[in-house]
Amino acid sequence: MKVILLQDVENLGIKNDIKDVADGFARNFLFPKDLAKPATEAAIKQSEQEKELMAKKAEEDLAATELAVSQLDGQEIEILAKTEESGKLYGSITAAKIAKALKDKRFDIKSKQVKLAEPIKETGESEVIIEFSHGLEAKIKIIVTEEAKEGAI
Repeated sequence: MKVILLQDVENLGIKNDIKDVADGFARNFLFPKDLAKPATEAAIKQSEQEKELMAKKAEEDLAATELAVSQLDGQEIEILAKTEESGKLYGSITAAKIAKALKDKRFDIKSKQVKLAEPIKETGESEVIIEFSHGLEAKIKIIVTEEAKEGAI
């Protein structure tokens, strides 16, 4: 029986694929769980239109992601932090703090996109990679500077 997948099905295919499966598998598993529907002429035509829309949307998403990467790549972000006399930070600069600093600069970045081997614990410059969808990434420079101490002249 030919079916059109309504969702990604492991070891079978992805959404909108047309697959030839056993009748029992379709009736007893795929149809009851709304994972597939019979591949009629109308359904095939609708599936092809959906594929075209998905491809167009993926292209637009890629273009938007490339634009965001080009705007972010090479940026220098300064983060102020309280430090000890030795220059070590009282806290540390985490992915969440970097994402917040980027949000303050109007970049829509989530902390899970910020790739740090370990949190930054000293003042100075560090390179950080921001990962985007489609396998794209941007390198930014984080500059951690000492916050002005109260009472300092």
